[in-house]
Amino acid sequence: MRITVSVIKADIGGIGGHTKPSEGLLDAVRNSVESSADLLLDHYIGYCGDDVHIVMSHTKGTDNEEIHKLAWDAFEAGTQVAKQEGLYGAGQDLLKDSFSGNVKGMGPGVAELEFEERPNEAFTVFAADKTEPGAFNYPMYRLFVDSLSNTGLIVNKSLADGVIFYVMDVEEASIAKLSLWEDKPTLEAALMYPGRYVISSITTKDGEPIVDASTDRLHNIAGTYVGKDDPVCLVRTQKMFPATEEAGSVFNFPHFVAGNTRGSHNMPLMPVKLNSAATIDFCIPIVEALVFSMHNGKFTGPFDGFSTPDWDYVREQATKKALDMRRQGFVHPATLVPDELEYAQGYKARMDVLESKMKPMDKPHGVRTGAYASNRKENYEDPD
Repeated sequence: MRITVSVIKADIGGIGGHTKPSEGLLDAVRNSVESSADLLLDHYIGYCGDDVHIVMSHTKGTDNEEIHKLAWDAFEAGTQVAKQEGLYGAGQDLLKDSFSGNVKGMGPGVAELEFEERPNEAFTVFAADKTEPGAFNYPMYRLFVDSLSNTGLIVNKSLADGVIFYVMDVEEASIAKLSLWEDKPTLEAALMYPGRYVISSITTKDGEPIVDASTDRLHNIAGTYVGKDDPVCLVRTQKMFPATEEAGSVFNFPHFVAGNTRGSHNMPLMPVKLNSAATIDFCIPIVEALVFSMHNGKFTGPFDGFSTPDWDYVREQATKKALDMRRQGFVHPATLVPDELEYAQGYKARMDVLESKMKPMDKPHGVRTGAYASNRKENYEDPD
């Protein structure tokens, strides 16, 4: 049976700030989805921080207009309640006035996979808040490239053969197909900069889909800061794919990601339990693991992948790293580089004042400009 799993998410309002959706908002989303449930085989609705996610199974394929409109209508229904309740950021991820056939490029994040369902189909949805799509670069690298993190890359023949990464340049809207193992150095060079190059999808060498992730950058769509992108990632697991525990374990090191309060800081990504609110301790970026089984398109689950006691230790590590980074205040790398600052207008205003106060120097000190630049070596060679 050929099944499509679609995960569509949006931030459409939070209680008192970017915290969590209200029960009224969630009920409105649920009721709207239920009214169109004949389009679906099954569905699940939850939230991560202030982002609502709708997980759906159906037989209509990816990028289907009916499925995307179902999600858009549900988010609009939730937005109406958010406005009535005075929630913060009501409808903030709905960047267009009306639906136009596909929610991609309209604000909501989308991850979708279409495949022939296995007898024991297993998949995990990783839903994140207060961060950007590049937050999944490091975990997916550990999962599919780094055998020190995943022994399955040695003992599982399919994984040992390597996979195909599709890496998107989110600034230029272009995509590269990179094959393991021959393109490993090029892949690593791209993933070094997650603010620009992000993993869009991963397949086996023969094209079987394994991973799909949302890649939209909201500030690229809206032209201004409306909130961080808060991505979702869909990963098929077991048999020829990574084991579920391998997919989960790559989040056991809280790596630093862009996001946090005002979307303008580097902070660790903390694995949290399902339907967790965003912390008001400077909005530490968070990620949830929704673990599903599926048969004939019907869900069992989700199991809360980050709910077991071992993850409490990882959360403690993330908290300590976050507090240490915040003690550095506004000094980079605590804050993002200027091009990545989400509240760029305020920063630009400060820099305009600084520029107005700048005066030419009679003699550059440590700055090679003009004639002084001619003394610079044209080529540099590493010493032996």
